[in-house]
Amino acid sequence: MSTTEPPPISDRMILEFERPIIDLEKKISDLRNLSIGLAGKPPDVDFSSEIRRLEQKAKKLQKEVFADLSAQQKVQLARHPGRPYMMDYVNLLMDDFMELHGDRGFRDDPAIVGGIAQFDDLEVLVLGHMKGRNTKDNVHRNFGMARPEGYRKATRLMRLASRFRRPIICFIDTPGAYPGLGAEERGQAEAIAKALQVMSSLDCPMISVVIGEGGSGGALALGVTDRILMLEYSVYSVISPEGCASILWRDPSKIAEAATQLKLTAPDLFELGICDEVISEPLGGAHRDAALTAAKLRNALKAHLKELIDLPPAELIERRYQKFRKMGKFVEAAQ
Repeated sequence: MSTTEPPPISDRMILEFERPIIDLEKKISDLRNLSIGLAGKPPDVDFSSEIRRLEQKAKKLQKEVFADLSAQQKVQLARHPGRPYMMDYVNLLMDDFMELHGDRGFRDDPAIVGGIAQFDDLEVLVLGHMKGRNTKDNVHRNFGMARPEGYRKATRLMRLASRFRRPIICFIDTPGAYPGLGAEERGQAEAIAKALQVMSSLDCPMISVVIGEGGSGGALALGVTDRILMLEYSVYSVISPEGCASILWRDPSKIAEAATQLKLTAPDLFELGICDEVISEPLGGAHRDAALTAAKLRNALKAHLKELIDLPPAELIERRYQKFRKMGKFVEAAQ
């Protein structure tokens, strides 16, 4: 299966806090073009020193901006339309991907892609939410919001992988499960609940990677795994900041505060014990260098699979059970 390349950065894709950096980089690009000269002849003016000065300024500015991002700015990065999607990582990390379709009950759901692939010397099952790069593709994939048949397809494929004890790698990137009338009529909640039940009992190694936005039960349905990895600027939460602000404060101006209070960033979730590893992204985000991000992800996946692959099935399931039982534990203070 092919996927479109991440699009070149257009004006509509630039986040507000990125704009000063992008503007500087555009000036550098323009000066480089001028330095080539007309018809390949050297120009009358040497721009090399000015280019070096602007490059240093751009690098310094980028470090300053990305050293102090707010939670809401990280949410914006997680949703960046130029960010690599699931199939971008499959193409960069794996060979011989063969997509498998359908839930054997209703239809195929393009919002969740699954199939067999070769990861180094391992045959693995790859599953993940898939968004589109343009309007037509986003409509086809329902903006990465799966319907019940998507989760039932995922459950079917996970059972198939477990039968042959093939490792499962899940890529999480969705605003949430689709809440439409048809999805509810076909049992959206039951399909997600079944996915959680099945994942908790499979006897093969499983790893989830949050590569963008992990929203609500739609994300959790691919997240009950032995290890949960997160890219540096990904987010994972029970609700979006917009939904939280709407419910708690009924005030859209509280979105930034909601993002902070939800503790949805990768460092927050690592500190809380939800995430097992935060994978650093290139300066500026994964969309600035997809190949480098994939290389870092490859190293992390190999290390975690090496730890999990030889564990006896009973121990694997027990460790997974204990991992999720410990989440959310609290101690009441004495009165």
